Amino acid sequence: MKKRSGGILLHISSLPGDYGIGDLGKEAHNFIDFLVRAKQTYWQILPLGVTGFGDSPYQCFSAFAGNPYFISLDELMQLGYLTEEQIREFELGEDSGRVDYKLLYKNKMKLLRIAYKAAKEDVLDELERFYKKNYSWLRDFALFMSIKNTEGLSPRVGDSWLKWVEHYRDSNSNVVSDFERFSGDEIYFWVFTQYFFFNQWKILKYYANKRGIKIIGDLSMYVSEDSSDVWANPHLFKLDEYFCPVAVAGVPPDICSCEGQLWGNPVYNWDVMEKQGYDWWIRRIKMSFELYDVLRIDHFRGFESYCEIKYGSKDATRGRWVKGPGMKLFNKIKEELGDLDIIAEDLGYITKEVEKLIKGTGFPSMKVLQYAFDSGGDSRYFPHNYDKNCVVYTGTHDNSTVLGSIKDMSPEDFDFAKKYLRLSREEGFNWGFIRGAWSSVARLAIAPMQDFLGLDDSARMNKPSSADGNWAWRLNKSDLTDELAKKIGELTDTYRRC
Repeated sequence: MKKRSGGILLHISSLPGDYGIGDLGKEAHNFIDFLVRAKQTYWQILPLGVTGFGDSPYQCFSAFAGNPYFISLDELMQLGYLTEEQIREFELGEDSGRVDYKLLYKNKMKLLRIAYKAAKEDVLDELERFYKKNYSWLRDFALFMSIKNTEGLSPRVGDSWLKWVEHYRDSNSNVVSDFERFSGDEIYFWVFTQYFFFNQWKILKYYANKRGIKIIGDLSMYVSEDSSDVWANPHLFKLDEYFCPVAVAGVPPDICSCEGQLWGNPVYNWDVMEKQGYDWWIRRIKMSFELYDVLRIDHFRGFESYCEIKYGSKDATRGRWVKGPGMKLFNKIKEELGDLDIIAEDLGYITKEVEKLIKGTGFPSMKVLQYAFDSGGDSRYFPHNYDKNCVVYTGTHDNSTVLGSIKDMSPEDFDFAKKYLRLSREEGFNWGFIRGAWSSVARLAIAPMQDFLGLDDSARMNKPSSADGNWAWRLNKSDLTDELAKKIGELTDTYRRC
């Protein structure tokens, strides 16, 4: 990211389309065309992993696998593995509006199984090659998902692996080996989902790059407790003899939550990881850069010190800070993979030690314009305090939209924001914030699609510490107008971000 540039944050799930959720098909390609017309350089998305309970892309069943919900059904129809009549038999949700994850879990997965049954003889050789090439993570994921979805191995199909019948909780047990030997068809269904996900993603990324659009991916620092990563690699995490976490991750109380955020992810056993040369992390980062051009690492400060909360706690108020791997990890990554385009998410409570780590890596940090407007202070989020090596956002997936944040501002803070950004109703308050980001010295400026559309908090993507109603907002096809593209493009021209 050496040149001034701009981009739009929009997750794949939020794309329009006919099948209940955005996917990797034609509407994703159409959005790339919109980015080109709007003179943008970057498309930022959220993690692409397989979502589970709560539907969060930051709590996935694998740190490596792709979400089957994003597989384009249109392509499967074109290949003859599904028909329109079959799709019409299953309700997936409306074209516009919000994602209904329960419907997708129930019905899209059934459609993918129908497609697998029709396709497996045609693609078996390709699936076997794909399986061997990705064996280091795909075997664990496919086996994990197969056990999870087999009746009789847990109280309910889909339960966390910590509730599985005893010997299945040990990934190296003879029982698991026997299951693998006799469940090839079920295992290869999950291989099939990954084969088509990654093929479709590869085509989409090629289309983006060919048109001058780079993709910013997102990587959660932690992995989910209910994941193939923890199940297959318990030694890499702080677990007890029964595989239960000893401590879990989160953040103490901050500007986002008075009780902090209790994420529940197992914390890493960094001593073991260091002895193994950080191999798991190197493989994870390497694969990320096969998928994306730039990588944003969520909760980057956790590599310097992370918040450890006793397992079973109700909130994060009693969390304690523990030292992380620091530069040892990033020196090893650089040694193995070279210089990488990484964005360090450094929001929240930041110490001098965290600042030193980020400076040592050379990665750009993040600024969120919404956080600036405390009329009595001089926040690091004010544009006049930026240096060039940063990425400025009007807001992120965890924030209110710009219009939603204005509604929650005190009169004093809003008056100050109006003076600082020269906000006016005629221009639109959302456009004043976007202009503030685009005109700053930050090398890269990004705004969520909701802010370009001037939407209120009914379009908010996520509210931290709230379990319901998140990750569901979707774009309307009619929103991506030539008029909007022209307006974004003119702003981008004005502030030399082309």
